[in-house]
Amino acid sequence: MSRPSRFTQSDLIPLIEVTFAVVVWGASFIATKVALREVSPITIVWLRFGMGVIILGGAVWLRKQFRLIALTELSYFALLGALGVTFHQWLQSNGLLTAQATTTAWIVSTTPIFMALLGWLVLKEKLGWQKLGGIALATVGMIVVVSKGSWTNIQSGNLWTVGDVLVMISAPNWAVFSILSRRGLQQYPATLMMFYVMGFGWLFTTGLFAVQNSWGEIAHLTSAGWQGVLFLGIFCSGLAYIFWYDALQKLEAARVGVFLYVEPIVAVIVAAFILNEPVLPLVLLGGGAILLGVWLVN
Repeated sequence: MSRPSRFTQSDLIPLIEVTFAVVVWGASFIATKVALREVSPITIVWLRFGMGVIILGGAVWLRKQFRLIALTELSYFALLGALGVTFHQWLQSNGLLTAQATTTAWIVSTTPIFMALLGWLVLKEKLGWQKLGGIALATVGMIVVVSKGSWTNIQSGNLWTVGDVLVMISAPNWAVFSILSRRGLQQYPATLMMFYVMGFGWLFTTGLFAVQNSWGEIAHLTSAGWQGVLFLGIFCSGLAYIFWYDALQKLEAARVGVFLYVEPIVAVIVAAFILNEPVLPLVLLGGGAILLGVWLVN
């Protein structure tokens, strides 16, 4: 029986890149909560992805990857942008108005569960007993996380805030986005594809931003608010995407995917220090059940 190859010295840079990506994505929920103290969700998304488009565009230009895309493909990228940027970020940023950053991170970590279910429903992929057990375990973990480990909340049905529900919807939405993205990632350089996808997502967000007449909010951002927005734009929507897909090109996808388990753990630690969100043992146990369930599914 062959054993998976070990990481070598040449893997060091992609390992650093993927670690950077998951750490900043884990901290993104906290940065969003900080910025939400001062401006509306749509303003954060508009500023964040405007910066991301500029950074991705610069990477595409430096790598000489830019090329015009056929109109049929532009509609495909527009759909991905609407799902993966405009709608997805609307759900998460509005969800974070009432959901805790740590709860959000645990909920988002269930995305592979929904990918497996979609694969079963749409692609007719099989769900064995191991995957079914993983889904059941992750579901139990989710109940523990959203109830904050309180049996009283579970009995009364008082589990979800409105924000928790919005974030939960974002998990299957990202699963749909990921499945639809497979074809594009097979045909185009990842940075070029994400440039177009993010560009369309930002354009659609611009429409919402203009309709809500949110321009005046930008002037209300303090230094703390700008730090949150700049972190989201430069690191989370720009550099992290580039580093993540660069690592995927150099390392096995399964090994890169393992690093995603770090994301909610980073969120718990950063939220405790910056937002003073409590670290509850039962919630950590529920989070552990989610990660174990996701691992079984994968």
